[in-house]
Amino acid sequence: MFPYLIQLGSFRLPAYGVLVATAFLVALWMASRFAKEKGLNSEKIVNLGVYCALTGMGGSKLMMIALDPDYRAHPGTIFTMATLQSAGIFYGGFIAALVFAYFYMKKQGLPWLATSDLFAPGVAIGHGIGRLGCFAAGCCWGKPARLPWSVTFTNPDAQSTGVPLGIPLHPTQLYEALAEAVICAFLYWRWKKPHADGGIIRLYLILYGVVRFGVEYLRDHDASNPFGGPFVLEQWISLALIAAGFALPVRGTSRIKVQ
Repeated sequence: MFPYLIQLGSFRLPAYGVLVATAFLVALWMASRFAKEKGLNSEKIVNLGVYCALTGMGGSKLMMIALDPDYRAHPGTIFTMATLQSAGIFYGGFIAALVFAYFYMKKQGLPWLATSDLFAPGVAIGHGIGRLGCFAAGCCWGKPARLPWSVTFTNPDAQSTGVPLGIPLHPTQLYEALAEAVICAFLYWRWKKPHADGGIIRLYLILYGVVRFGVEYLRDHDASNPFGGPFVLEQWISLALIAAGFALPVRGTSRIKVQ
């Protein structure tokens, strides 16, 4: 792990925060660029991206608080710096951002399928960069594994995330980062070809849902299982995303403008 990019006395620049900020800027830049290619209002698209990021941060923390038994046992810890600095749960933020985005697009008169399409590649690569931040911080670790590519965390700063030190683990953060990069490349390739409105976000929901469902088998964390059965909550949400992707309507054939 590499938790801090710069350490000058008491000042520390966390790698996780820098990578998450980078992820947001890259995703927003891609969405803005695609909006221009599509002939949509780029200012509205940028505003949507910013609002979704803020909504997503809130949603990710709300899901984390709702599912973590430590918060129920000690509710006072909700209002601490540790909670403010925590990343939360991606799916909580993703769902909150989707709900907000739907109503925002409706109010602003943005075509919801086409607008969702242009955000999909950026969300994929942004999430991938964010997972590199998770790897740097030591969170979202995998189960013990004796593999040539296993990783062993040794930095005491990792103890704040709970990752076990000195034990070879599956680098699940890197698995997901690599998968998201591949998904982004594939979505970008599809974007550049004629496609039905809704076709790109549909592919993202299905592909990421499959990836996350599989990665959860290799994750080692106290996962909530409110629905019972063999799957944890993240896997149930993954299945819901896959189903939503297949059920999502597509309309017409979209062609980008030649710049």
